[in-house]
Amino acid sequence: MPEGHTLHRLARRQRRVFRGHQVRVSSPQGRFTEGAAVVDGMVFATAEAWGKHLVQHYRPADDRRRGARRMIHVHLGLYGAFAESPAPMDPPTGQVRLRIEGDDVGTDLRGPTACELFTPADLDELVSRLGPDPLRADADPQRAFAAIHRSRRPIGALLMDQRVIAGVGNVYRAEILFRARIDPYREGRSIGEDEVEVLWLDLVSLMRIGVRRGRIHVIRPEDDHGPGSYAPDRPRTYVYRRAGEPCRICGTDVRIAQLDGRNLFWCPVCQV
Repeated sequence: MPEGHTLHRLARRQRRVFRGHQVRVSSPQGRFTEGAAVVDGMVFATAEAWGKHLVQHYRPADDRRRGARRMIHVHLGLYGAFAESPAPMDPPTGQVRLRIEGDDVGTDLRGPTACELFTPADLDELVSRLGPDPLRADADPQRAFAAIHRSRRPIGALLMDQRVIAGVGNVYRAEILFRARIDPYREGRSIGEDEVEVLWLDLVSLMRIGVRRGRIHVIRPEDDHGPGSYAPDRPRTYVYRRAGEPCRICGTDVRIAQLDGRNLFWCPVCQV
């Protein structure tokens, strides 16, 4: 599943190519026909990301009032993806849930978990159940600390809980815990505010790099040696997807376990 930096990068790209333009919106697949018809012919006002959620804002072409907007909410899930191509676009292929076409560029959305019209109340409800997003300027890290500090759950589970911090996935979870030398099984209530601050600032820094580069980068320059990435076109990591391989720092075999149904990777020596 794409992590938060992917959605922020996607929102930035869609703002760049569509903002201020009247767009044609359709659902070639037919599963979002009514919703697409509502915004078809409107002006693409902006796009924003909240954790792993993308929200597009549209306004009527003849109405510039701030509140005169409709929204589409997209959650990519495991299989969703946007594919961009020049306009005019070729006839759609495959199961295209949403097509947005401007004068110069268009994009097709396939395989999302959610693609739906949103109201302001829907957006408020979504935001209310998400934790702070490290990539948003309005994020309050104290909310994350409060949620972690009152919990008996392992910090490795809490970091994947979107109600605690929005946008963190399995790669960032494994890597920031390693970089902070924190055992993923420590209870949240044992994690001090200074440690949460270290995790938060590291997330902010690394996820911003992800937005800029379009890929995750977590290895510090002084540690950038040893085995390559776990798969072609994937990031070099400290522990993620490196079970049984030597730790880049101490040489101990990296471990793997299941935590809340997801693979967890860590070094039992460096993370104590």
